[in-house]
Amino acid sequence: MSELVLNSESLNNVLDNREISRENILEIYQNSQKDPNELFTTSQILRKKYKGNIVTFSKKAFFNIVNLCRDSCSYCTYKAEPGEEKLSLMSKQQIIELLDMAKKYRCVEALFVTGEQPEQRYHEAREWLKENGFSSTSEYLIYASEIALEKGLFPHTNAGNLNFDEMKELKKTNVSMGLMLENISERLTENGMPHHLASSKRPKARLEILENSGRLHIPMTTGILVGIGETIEEIIDSLLVIKQLHQKYGNIQEVILQNFQPKEDTRMKNEPSADEKYFKTIVALSRIIMPEMNIQIPPNLSPDSYQSFLSVGINDWGGISPLTPDFVNPEFAWPQISSVDENSKNAGFDLKGRFPIYPEFSSFISKDLQEKMKEIQDEDGLVKEEYWR
Repeated sequence: MSELVLNSESLNNVLDNREISRENILEIYQNSQKDPNELFTTSQILRKKYKGNIVTFSKKAFFNIVNLCRDSCSYCTYKAEPGEEKLSLMSKQQIIELLDMAKKYRCVEALFVTGEQPEQRYHEAREWLKENGFSSTSEYLIYASEIALEKGLFPHTNAGNLNFDEMKELKKTNVSMGLMLENISERLTENGMPHHLASSKRPKARLEILENSGRLHIPMTTGILVGIGETIEEIIDSLLVIKQLHQKYGNIQEVILQNFQPKEDTRMKNEPSADEKYFKTIVALSRIIMPEMNIQIPPNLSPDSYQSFLSVGINDWGGISPLTPDFVNPEFAWPQISSVDENSKNAGFDLKGRFPIYPEFSSFISKDLQEKMKEIQDEDGLVKEEYWR
């Protein structure tokens, strides 16, 4: 039994390790609209219980391999069209040069990002692949991952809806992979909604990939986008689906909560960014829905207040790069690692560097990959402090 007794029976149940229903979660949310303190207190207790006073991050280099994409999301500024200045088609040589630079900066993670199956829509993507000696984007990613490992970096691939065989192949070199669920709502794919022109964002399509990652025992990062016109029920349902996947396969290593920020060159440029009070409530709800989960927000998307999210339940800052911009949110620069360290300390937390895989998931990857990590690994399975600082 928890010693603390709250007014909310549902929150008391959470603290006593009892399962709560969707209705309970909705009721907790509604009560928090009048006064969020009990929810925030509960999320803080759970965070401390399961994560102590540590907050982690991954020191990374962002490889914008190809940003042609067959989808069109109404909030995305990452996607480029042929001929645009921001178009990225990295050659083998550019990948190798950036890997060498990343090693010099003592980055740990090589984050490989691509648009959604660009070769299906653009002959420019097919030509680029051919010039580099590949027939598909996933083949190129396998090559890039092998080179990264040789150079002492650890790949994490985020390339949209890869199929089962592609993921199986990438598992050999990637310590983890990522795919944002974004939201489970079919409504958000209807005409006029953010995912209308993005077939890969159909909930069924995303869930199939996440199911495959479970079947393949791949440590998986997923998450939701907050503030794109969803209802609170749709948020709760999305979080519950992630929880169910993790209960079934045990492979969801981290949940990203990403707050929507409008972008100049998109259809949603005049929509307001996610309200901070609402966003904090979602963060706290995520912690009570999944008490033991690693939960992160990107610090560059809440630049003035990100450290205050530590007190509502997060325990990770995701990838931060000393070298490359956030190509998905280019207008938001990464904070300096030293200032993240200082702000975390001031909030009462110790910053630690991690691999793109959390220590508790290391049994999911091959002995070979585990061995490679040992060179810069401390006794807790994190990155040696003298390496990342």
